[in-house]
Amino acid sequence: MADEDEYGDMGGEGDYEEEPEPDEVLEEEGEEEEEGKERAPGDEPDIEIREGEPDEAAADRPRKTTRFMTKYERARVLGTRALQISMNAPIMVDLDANESDPLEIAMKELRERKIPFTIRRYLPDGSYEDWGVDELINPDMGRRIHNA
Repeated sequence: MADEDEYGDMGGEGDYEEEPEPDEVLEEEGEEEEEGKERAPGDEPDIEIREGEPDEAAADRPRKTTRFMTKYERARVLGTRALQISMNAPIMVDLDANESDPLEIAMKELRERKIPFTIRRYLPDGSYEDWGVDELINPDMGRRIHNA
């Protein structure tokens, strides 16, 4: 026993495996949870943003939720799209020469209904509805703050 644990060995070339960082552990656990297990209805987020077109079968069903985009959905859509634009994603609208702010560009895309996202709204019974951003009515579209 004592021969295995020598005091002179500082651990330079042992069979020591480093502990993963806490962030890595959380990411790995989240991936396993998504791949293997189904989440309980209470664990799911209220909204989920998906790129592309909504499912055809889901679009044919009568919808239970409102056609109005909530302020939370609007914030998440704009933030997600602004992040994509800042990372050189293709821009879906024509820009003026002086437009370069990703958030302003995302707002312009939302006004023109050009954001290619689908919002998934989860219902209490565990089902969900997919809405395209272009299908939703944005009540804040008419209001715009002008900075002088």
